[in-house]
Amino acid sequence: MDFKLTQEQEMIRNMARDFTERNIKPVAAQYDEEKQFPYQNLKKMAEKGLMGMNIPVEYGGSEVGPVACSLAITEIAKGCASHAVTTSVTNMVAELIYEFGQEEIKRKHLPKICSGEYPAGAFALTEPHTGSDAANIRMTAIHRDNTYTLNGTKAMITSGEASGVTVAWAITDRNARKGKGISAFVIEKGTPGLIVGKTEEKMGHRASLNNELIFDHCVIPRNCLLGKEGEGFKIAMIELNGGRIGIGSLAVGVGFAAIDFATTYVIERQAFGKPLSSFEAIQWMIADSYTELEAAQLLVLRAALLKETRQPFTKEASMAKLFATETARKVAIRSIQMLGGYGYMKDYPVERYLRDVIGTTLYEGTSEVQRIVISREILKR
Repeated sequence: MDFKLTQEQEMIRNMARDFTERNIKPVAAQYDEEKQFPYQNLKKMAEKGLMGMNIPVEYGGSEVGPVACSLAITEIAKGCASHAVTTSVTNMVAELIYEFGQEEIKRKHLPKICSGEYPAGAFALTEPHTGSDAANIRMTAIHRDNTYTLNGTKAMITSGEASGVTVAWAITDRNARKGKGISAFVIEKGTPGLIVGKTEEKMGHRASLNNELIFDHCVIPRNCLLGKEGEGFKIAMIELNGGRIGIGSLAVGVGFAAIDFATTYVIERQAFGKPLSSFEAIQWMIADSYTELEAAQLLVLRAALLKETRQPFTKEASMAKLFATETARKVAIRSIQMLGGYGYMKDYPVERYLRDVIGTTLYEGTSEVQRIVISREILKR
């Protein structure tokens, strides 16, 4: 197998790495502390083509493909997980609109997402009473004439407050079997009846926004429907597969950031008259961490390549997301251990890396849900 990146993929990775070093790393700790959403950086990232990486040029995208997208998100996450999760979700929303939206909707929203005119996009599936059980949503969409009226509440929606456009799911057929009567819709910011509720207080990803979204007799045109009525659950599951590649990429980036910092620290830090890096226990932590992260990234890139070549990738995306996020969490804990007491202090970034990486085991389906998906795909054969 040829694991060599194309020239374009290397260019995207290096561009994202350089941007992160210059613009994201210097402000990451401050933005985390102040819970400051990175509007300016996101605009600059959009101008570099990072918000429409799988969208054709005719709609304003850069069309570099899922592998390059994965590499870019990993590099961004090495600087700040909040920047990376916003990038991942915004690309998901753009893909949803491109794949399932009517031409008028594509022309209206995609250039604004890709250019950064919209600071972000929001993926509104989760509700207060249901997370992993997405087929059990309660928000409704009533079809009258050429409109739909949405009523319900979404919870913990990434970029809810900042998004220029939201994709939301609602029940259009109460009599259909569970999961069969759900449809997906595109809602523009400022639409009457779309209310941004509370901002969630989170352990990590504190420079990203997670909001409650309330739909109170929110009336939208019929052409805002994605795909056909009743296809919403299938559409969500298709896009979540791609989202899992994004979150797996993010986790790999945070994991590398943690162990890179810890490795530099133990080389410079002395104990008992010699560098900490000379102790076998530390060397084993370094060896295990880099080996496991390299393996995780290969799983993520395999899933990305399958997506790029339009092959089935449901199982591979869940495997990648499960292994990458759980591995990165272990690596972050090891990195704190390598710093000893200092690893527990906010003066050093490893405590932030651990807080951030825990979230990756929850986004786009928890680790437990990934195991269900993986086993189901295997048993189907």
